[in-house]
Amino acid sequence: FGRVTVLQLMELSNPNHPLLHRLMQEAPGTYYHSIIVGNLAERAAEVIGADPLLVRVGAYFHDIGKVVRPYFFIDNQAGRTNIHDELPPSSSARIIIDHVREGLELARRHRLPAQIAQFIPQHHGTTTASYFYQRALQEEETVNPEDYRYPGPRPQSRETAILMLADSVEATVRSLAQSGKLQEMLEKKKEGEDPLAKLVAGIIEQRVREGQLDESDLTFRDLRRIGQAFAEVLHGVYPVSYTHL
Repeated sequence: FGRVTVLQLMELSNPNHPLLHRLMQEAPGTYYHSIIVGNLAERAAEVIGADPLLVRVGAYFHDIGKVVRPYFFIDNQAGRTNIHDELPPSSSARIIIDHVREGLELARRHRLPAQIAQFIPQHHGTTTASYFYQRALQEEETVNPEDYRYPGPRPQSRETAILMLADSVEATVRSLAQSGKLQEMLEKKKEGEDPLAKLVAGIIEQRVREGQLDESDLTFRDLRRIGQAFAEVLHGVYPVSYTHL
């Protein structure tokens, strides 16, 4: 019936799977990112009654396309010059967006089940490569936003929507941690305030405003619970994990 079984999911989650092994060896930063995203997404799926194992395995493979050109992605640039500093924003955006197409091609070649492959395009939906789009607006006279947009589709299930949110949250928190801003935020928090929970809520609200979750069947109650689950996991991994990035 085209449905992936629990046994298949368990086999796919094995780090010795050829694609995961390649990701671990050639794009270790992306591999680490995928593990954290899996932790976030699995917990969120548990609290709303979605499929936690499916979303965890989807997280492992969602960025597999980055193995084609790993050093073009900030996940894998530790100690390296940012290649995009020398490229026009349109070229950078094209390379970044292409990891979706390249990921789908790898999924096809390795015969990943459709339920896993769907996480690859849907975790970005139809969002834009915002950093390069903003750069283009500053540097160029005319900019077509469609040149900076991921092909989609938007998340079609609760699991792919959870992954989109987990991916956005992890990337944002990691960026803030690497710049030292996250530590400042936590040190300056007011009594009774949870800066991480507030940050997570803002990211989720942005995706709602963009319409990225419209086709996913998530309710506002689900989104509130997902945000709480993300914050709980982040409190568990911070500062131990993030201070060593």
